[in-house]
Amino acid sequence: MIMSTRVEAQKPLILSVAGPASRDVITGTLTYRINVTNPSASPVLAVRVADTLPAETEFMNATNAYARAARISADGADVVFTFDRIDGSDTAHMAVTVLPMAVGSITDMVSVSAGGMTKSITADCPSLVRSTQVSIHDPAMAKEGDTYYLYSSGPGIMFYTSRDLAHWKLGGRVIPGVPSWAKDVTSRFDGREWAPDITRHDGKYYLYYAVSASGENNSAIGLAVNKTLDPGAPDYQWEDRGIVVQSITGRDLWNAIDPNIIVDEDGTPWMDFGSFWGGIKLVKLDPTWNAIAEPQEWYSLAKRDRSILEDDRSPGPDQIEGPFIFKRGDYYYLFVSWGLCCRGAESTYKIMVGRSRYLRGPYLDKDGIGLAEGGGSLLLKGDKDWAGPGGCSVYALDGKDYLVFHAYERADNGLQKLRIAELNWDQDNWPFIDEKALAAYRSMVIK
Repeated sequence: MIMSTRVEAQKPLILSVAGPASRDVITGTLTYRINVTNPSASPVLAVRVADTLPAETEFMNATNAYARAARISADGADVVFTFDRIDGSDTAHMAVTVLPMAVGSITDMVSVSAGGMTKSITADCPSLVRSTQVSIHDPAMAKEGDTYYLYSSGPGIMFYTSRDLAHWKLGGRVIPGVPSWAKDVTSRFDGREWAPDITRHDGKYYLYYAVSASGENNSAIGLAVNKTLDPGAPDYQWEDRGIVVQSITGRDLWNAIDPNIIVDEDGTPWMDFGSFWGGIKLVKLDPTWNAIAEPQEWYSLAKRDRSILEDDRSPGPDQIEGPFIFKRGDYYYLFVSWGLCCRGAESTYKIMVGRSRYLRGPYLDKDGIGLAEGGGSLLLKGDKDWAGPGGCSVYALDGKDYLVFHAYERADNGLQKLRIAELNWDQDNWPFIDEKALAAYRSMVIK
């Protein structure tokens, strides 16, 4: 932790600000913890704590942990906590969370004033964001013009841009705030949308993403639409289309996360999605690409063993998620992640695959076992240097096929990082990855 100097120049209050250590990545939030102590025996009235946010950040949220309520206001540049009083010998604990939007040094400035004080007390907390590699989960990619756009799980769906798939610039976030419907899906939603998928249709870009909370299947897949991916274009504006698919605990034995869109030979859009519970599902969408088609048409594509005695509210041990369907030649290939993500070096994700001549399945592995019966052929697993490869998507680019995914680098404290590897095909048209692929790719974040 980086701790600012404790300032006691003017009684009766003491101010301190603590922030995160220097960061090697900029995906993810930074939280500053503010403490205001009243060392005297008497209460201090009309206390005002003002946090001037670094210009290189975007405000996320502010919280008060003191027993006395605070009025909290935020205008994007400043966050102000106002207390009627801080009692004698008490400490008011506050927190302000921001999203860094640039590489380099940032400094958070805080001041406190109160009734009877002639001069405010100030403190600051510097941090250094020295991002060197793209740190993301569940990457999805699109290309517009000569620019690649990379989208990932995170607050508001983070995105990066690149001209060469190696040097990436942080573009910001797709969703500026929180979807208006998110808290109606799950009260535990923490402001981080999951596992986007992006595709182009009818002259627009359709970005699907999930709202959920870990360990529950109160989840929903939402949709945002834009005419362009270029933030500098005059008509750049993401439009929230709301919920496309929703799962509800106690009603559904499937989980509405990890969307992927695939169009069949007739031009009909389908969405494959799912996690744990009943596994990977496929559902037909209507012509708007914004809702389930009626009459509804559903298929079960892949799942793991699940005991009938398992509580329906529990995700269970059947660890499968992150589907992506890729059409090549005569086959549809279904890629999925088995195991657990998001545990750093302890992550157990691995990428499995099956194929079918029909979009609806059945998808079989190399041994002819159906993925809906627990089958799956291994494509990629972790090694001594990288753990938990998964959350993948697949793209055909300039005559080659590429697997885009994340993995956790053991030498960097299990930090999640972008991986891109060429996807090769054997004589029987099964995909394979060079064993050196995990270590071969290296991204670079640029200003």
